[in-house]
Amino acid sequence: MRRALAILLLALPLLAWAEEGEARLDSAPVDLNDKASLQRGAAIFVNNCLNCHSASLMRYGRLEELGLTPKQIEDNLLFTGEKVGDAMSAVQDPSISKAAFGVVPPDLSLAARSRSPDWLYTYLRSFYRDPASKTGWNNVVFPNVAMPHVLWEQQGEQRLEVTQRKNAEGETVETSRLVLARPGKLSNADYDRYVGDLVNYLDYMAEPAQQARHMWGVVVLFFLAIFFVLALLLKKEYWKDVR
Repeated sequence: MRRALAILLLALPLLAWAEEGEARLDSAPVDLNDKASLQRGAAIFVNNCLNCHSASLMRYGRLEELGLTPKQIEDNLLFTGEKVGDAMSAVQDPSISKAAFGVVPPDLSLAARSRSPDWLYTYLRSFYRDPASKTGWNNVVFPNVAMPHVLWEQQGEQRLEVTQRKNAEGETVETSRLVLARPGKLSNADYDRYVGDLVNYLDYMAEPAQQARHMWGVVVLFFLAIFFVLALLLKKEYWKDVR
């Protein structure tokens, strides 16, 4: 009985994830070695996301690992009196955000780990105009989302185009696609790169030490391989006279 209950509890999150993941996800262009992309992504995050969202587990000073100097961070990324050593906190009071959107915007420190970079990349490119929603926006990946499309000036306005057709069995099948109704400041390709830089930074922010972790993992495996060879040779030396 306990075993069955444990399996059920483990399966519930997977079922919930499968339900949310019905939309096809595009592959995010994540490259944590691309410092220029990460710097651009950090600037996009500070200028667009920190208005409502926080990243309480990330400090501005950690951006020095991306090649930024404290002076560059202070001049280009600090606008409301923060210090380089401060955590990234939302500019807007959470109570105001809740009154406006119905929920407190979530902390984005671990967004790339809880959702995945592919989910975020697809989500940020899947907003469309919906007059029936409270904010005037909706999303294919996250239907009825409370968040408005904060990057609409860059992307433009999309509409959801739904078509119906009959299949071979005579059943009505609906298909939908997003169509750009009003262009934004960026072309489609440039907006994809813009969102790609943001998601790249979100992935870095979710675990800034992951590259070091990967490196040390390789070092440990290499050490274990050498140790295995030495242990095998030592074993043969000890047992060579045993018959």
